[in-house]
Amino acid sequence: MTIRMQRRLKMLIVILCCLLFIFVSLYVYNLLAVKKGEGDFPPEGNFINVEGINLHYYSKGKGQPIVFLHGGILSGNDYKDVMNLAANRGYHAISFDRPGYGYSERPEGMEVTPITQATLLHNALKTLGVDRPIILVGHSWSGTMTLSYAVQYPNEVAGVVLLGAAMYKEGYPAENGDALSKIITIPVLGDTILNTLLKTPLGKAMAKSMVEETFAPEMTPAGYIEETYALGFRPGQLKANREDVLAFPKTSEKLSPQYKNIKTPAVIIVGQKDPFGMIDQARRLQQELVNSKLQIIPEIGHMIPQLHPQVVLDGVEELKVQR
Repeated sequence: MTIRMQRRLKMLIVILCCLLFIFVSLYVYNLLAVKKGEGDFPPEGNFINVEGINLHYYSKGKGQPIVFLHGGILSGNDYKDVMNLAANRGYHAISFDRPGYGYSERPEGMEVTPITQATLLHNALKTLGVDRPIILVGHSWSGTMTLSYAVQYPNEVAGVVLLGAAMYKEGYPAENGDALSKIITIPVLGDTILNTLLKTPLGKAMAKSMVEETFAPEMTPAGYIEETYALGFRPGQLKANREDVLAFPKTSEKLSPQYKNIKTPAVIIVGQKDPFGMIDQARRLQQELVNSKLQIIPEIGHMIPQLHPQVVLDGVEELKVQR
């Protein structure tokens, strides 16, 4: 081996060692940052094991059960203000962290879709002893999950409230997938990105941008960006979110022909300033559901549960008029 080759080999070894050091440092830093975030925002609800999966949920009040399904950013705690209102009004309010979000585990070794999540939710409610017909409230991504539950268990649903909900492949923001979701779900490469970059300034800027765009044109609540960065930008939760984004179009395409068979009373609520095209989806669904009412609320955007809890509860109360 020539001296020049030896030098090149030494340089290559130095470069590889530097890259390994950077990778390990980022991995350890991200791991510690995730633990800190969970310490800053610990679980506040209860846990239940269903089919070997630990699910985290919130429960308040007694009476007619209302089950709240959150969208694609954070957790069941998005409904905390709505739950307080509902409990004070004489309802039993229940909100789950969907699989992989908040402090709920995500099933491994199987495809997780709005349909499988609805089935898991049904089994969780049975385990909790909720045996009365429920009112289902679904926000954003959970629109299809909510309707899947109504299709699968029609006799167990007393009413449905949909909030800025997505129900159809056509018009869904990631109708054809998106680059970020595809990259993050690539084996090895995706996990490397998730475990080294989420807690860097790049990840923090991404969290801030995602939250502000989702709340636009309204203001983001105090502390929501911080909680999203702490919990929503953990490797497991962001991967679950991206898997959900990719699973939505094919699931809604499969399920949507069955929407017309839903006879359950439904209230469809959407903000006049929703930035994601959900008004068109809401109008389309209202035409398909025989027992539904559409409400387009002036001057509000997409994040109805977090910013307008009274609108949500008014929608629940509206179901009584339709029965």
